[in-house]
Amino acid sequence: MALPIEGQARPIRLADIAKAAGVSHGTASNVFSRPEIVRAEVRERVKAVAEAMGYAGPDPKGRLLRAGKVNAIGVGTTEPLSYFFEDPFARVMMAGISEACDATGAGIALVSAANQEKLAWNIQSALVDGFILFCIEGGSRLVDLTRERRLPFVALELGFEDETVSAIGVDNVAGARLAARHLAELGHRRFAVLSLAFADGRTGFATPEIVRSALYTGTRDRLAGYFEELSRFGIDTAKIPFYETENEEKSTRAGLEAIFAGGERPTAILAMSDRMALIAIEWLTERGLKVPQEVSIVGFDGVPDGALCDPPLTTIAQPITEIGRRAAHMILDFDGTVRRETMGVELVVRASTGPAPRT
Repeated sequence: MALPIEGQARPIRLADIAKAAGVSHGTASNVFSRPEIVRAEVRERVKAVAEAMGYAGPDPKGRLLRAGKVNAIGVGTTEPLSYFFEDPFARVMMAGISEACDATGAGIALVSAANQEKLAWNIQSALVDGFILFCIEGGSRLVDLTRERRLPFVALELGFEDETVSAIGVDNVAGARLAARHLAELGHRRFAVLSLAFADGRTGFATPEIVRSALYTGTRDRLAGYFEELSRFGIDTAKIPFYETENEEKSTRAGLEAIFAGGERPTAILAMSDRMALIAIEWLTERGLKVPQEVSIVGFDGVPDGALCDPPLTTIAQPITEIGRRAAHMILDFDGTVRRETMGVELVVRASTGPAPRT
């Protein structure tokens, strides 16, 4: 049995294994890729030689690249990897993507970066057939980097308008109107908004100027839907505070502190995500403010966590799982066409909303 030469720099190749085992290159290849067609004694001999020479098997990357398809989807975000597991919206979306991939035997690669320096490398090196992008903060950079790969990609909740990009989202204006109308019909007249980002890298009370120059039109559309509907009830929307957050605990709590530090506190909060709404319920409860007796809250997403909190969350439900499935099929069945889909939403009324308190 031939063993590796001491000090050998060149990596062991399949051809070396075939020669050492006294079989053809094709037979050695079949031992690793189609073992059922190779006689047992030949398989054992080739594997024994491979083990002795320190050969683990053919490089799957090389084989997949030669085939021109790796049968895997990259799911990208500029957030740290923990986002996929901590954010309730992301978890449900990943379930839909996984469902589609399981049905076709495709794999999933999570592509993210805790810092911008690593993001370009992670996108460029991912061994995938295409990307599904969570276009939240840093969405424009994510799209630009993905374009450079010249692979198909689809954006979820695309935060800016670009008709050349395949995207799946929801009717944000219609959903926001449903939420605002529900609260207004309950008699609420004092509102505050916990907002998603209008642009990257800032939090705090937003202004009409910030809204007009918004990079993320999904956020702008939700605010427009809220205000258009509330105006129909004679509410002066210029007096409604709206606080831009990063859709996580620290900035959401800061927003609530700022909103409730003012003069007349709101009796209703419109949150642009269920995650913010759930944080708001916790924050209010910690301060002895009853939901919904003193403050009503409506979220936006329809994640399972909303039905389990105390009180259960009224929300605008998106078909999150279906969006994930469709996005995956856009990559798996890519035909070169740019596709943009807008899906409907529905109001799910639960116990976090109630009549406005009497003053």
